[in-house]
Amino acid sequence: MPELHKCKKILRNLINSRALTLLAPAFLLLAVMVLVPLVILFVYSLGSRDELGRVVLGLSGNNYLRFFSGPYLQSLGRSLVLSTLTTASCLVIGYVLVLWIVFSAKAKMRSLLVLLVVLPLWTSSLLRIYAWITILRPTGILANLLHNLSPDAVLPPLLYTPFAVWLGMVYNYLPYMVLPLYTSVERLDVKLLEASFDLGVSPIKSVFKVLIPLTGGGIIAGAVMVFVPSLGDYVTPDLLGGAKTMFIGNLIQNQFLTVRDWAFGSAASTLLIILVSFAVYIYLRYASKEAVG
Repeated sequence: MPELHKCKKILRNLINSRALTLLAPAFLLLAVMVLVPLVILFVYSLGSRDELGRVVLGLSGNNYLRFFSGPYLQSLGRSLVLSTLTTASCLVIGYVLVLWIVFSAKAKMRSLLVLLVVLPLWTSSLLRIYAWITILRPTGILANLLHNLSPDAVLPPLLYTPFAVWLGMVYNYLPYMVLPLYTSVERLDVKLLEASFDLGVSPIKSVFKVLIPLTGGGIIAGAVMVFVPSLGDYVTPDLLGGAKTMFIGNLIQNQFLTVRDWAFGSAASTLLIILVSFAVYIYLRYASKEAVG
């Protein structure tokens, strides 16, 4: 028996060493393409800007103090509210859509319906945003359609409003919520729901007591996949919102491309990366619990 355990240990070490050897190029690529730019970003955030807009390296935290003491913190708050609202909206719409696809649609049609949901991702997000501009503008498709139905009806302004920003965000990120939810709900054992109905549990309670807990992994994965990219999105609020409101993504863009204050832009980017890392940490922690459960 001791010899058997010793052989298993040696075999395990060989497998691990071989796996590390095979993964070494990937780790090296990640270090060069991801870690090195992050380090450069953090080093720049501790510097300052000279009269010509060049970065002067240093060891100062003034950029972080400037972010928290100025009006820039409001842009981060707006982005958090917008990304949270987008995530919650995508979750509600996506969950209802996935339930309908899994439990109401025919088996042959499920893959086609999921494909139709993901189909917009095959085109550029910029094209999708301009399509919504064409629909929502005062002389657009929606206004002409309403005028044909009722010539006296007046369509309220939709473009360059918070509603247009919310609509564009939900439309762009809904597929990222549907895919993990569909995978999670499709693997669900329907007999568990039937058992809850047989025990006299109402459909609403069955959803909150059985369905949602069993699909928690898909909910968490979809929430992270929507929340993380929507937090730093600046194209959608800029085009559909008319650049009337400053979000954290627009702030970072302006600091790098317009103001040319790379030091302060690096500090804002570092803070955003910290928030995103925290969201990913929450996902990994609770996703692992779902996998174990």
